[in-house]
Amino acid sequence: MRTVWAGVLLTMVAAAAGCGTTNADSQAVAGYDFGRIDKIAIVEVGGRIYNEAVKNKISDLFTMELMRKGYMFIERQRIKALIKEQEFQASDLTTKEGAARAGQFLNVPAVMTIEIPRYSGGKMDMSAKLIDVETGAILWIGNGTGNTNRGLTTFLGAAAGVALGAAVGGGDIEDRVIGGVLGGVAGGAAGNILAPEEEALVKKVIAKVVESLPSRVAQPVQTK
Repeated sequence: MRTVWAGVLLTMVAAAAGCGTTNADSQAVAGYDFGRIDKIAIVEVGGRIYNEAVKNKISDLFTMELMRKGYMFIERQRIKALIKEQEFQASDLTTKEGAARAGQFLNVPAVMTIEIPRYSGGKMDMSAKLIDVETGAILWIGNGTGNTNRGLTTFLGAAAGVALGAAVGGGDIEDRVIGGVLGGVAGGAAGNILAPEEEALVKKVIAKVVESLPSRVAQPVQTK
């Protein structure tokens, strides 16, 4: 019976892990020639993200996705060094005017800002803006959401692991499950800052968010 219960829990873990959801929408300025933008600087990744490693990762994921559309980017460490040199404050970069001014120092035609207003329990909200450095106008804006069900999989994973241990080693399965679940949940909260399933979800959200951003890559001419 213990083995059967453990198997059921593992099945539930797999099902929960596969239930991640994403949603996004975006809008570009009609008629704007995005071919003019040969280089972009991501000047800010803000919001509910306080770890620099996570900020860098999100910036890199945006960079990779937009490079597929033909855009080039300034390396993030160089951006941070120039911003520090010019004594920009973090609050300066949250406004389109401040971000545009940073872009002038970086000598790029457009800058991007990324905001993460929610990032907890496997749930993430994301928004991004592409800003014209010369005019300060927003050229493109995108919003996205995602949910990895990380909290549910952590809980079920802890229960499944303890159930398997009890099935093999014997003992009071109820006591072991209670203790294991509490420990597993606490461990999950203090574990990976950007877990693999979260990174995969962020990639999907970003891909959807930037979907409407015009590509600079020449599209093949279709012949009849």
